[in-house]
Amino acid sequence: MFFCHASTPPPFRCVFDCFLRCLFCMIVKGTIPCFKVYETEHSLAFLDISPVSEGHTQVIPKYHAVTIADLPDEYLADIGPAVKRVALATGASAYNVLQNNGKIAFQHVDHVHYHVIPKTSEKDGLIVDVNVSWPQKTATKEELAATLEKMKTRM
Repeated sequence: MFFCHASTPPPFRCVFDCFLRCLFCMIVKGTIPCFKVYETEHSLAFLDISPVSEGHTQVIPKYHAVTIADLPDEYLADIGPAVKRVALATGASAYNVLQNNGKIAFQHVDHVHYHVIPKTSEKDGLIVDVNVSWPQKTATKEELAATLEKMKTRM
């Protein structure tokens, strides 16, 4: 069953709009075919049509949510085991699991999705260029404690 999460009433219009605008919603509905790898009540996994490596799979919820913050917990709980099952099905002992939220975080499709990208060699799969950075900083205990308190108030 597919559910659309959007605040635009009436609900049937929202579902229709999502099917028309969201590539992944159209795949869930069956309007666009896919190479289905795995499916549950809440999730769908299918081969990426522009794979980074053999077995590159997208795992998506059958609920239209742009970010994981918008996704109901039962869908989020279902995706974790689906991602694991897909990763094991690739046969690769090394793989990357990527999930981006928001355009500035490199999300290109406005529907929650996880990339499972097998890494079978140094030259296959996800390759991080020297221009990509992970700018780590050293945080003091006081900074970490302050961050923790801010996060706790939002939980």
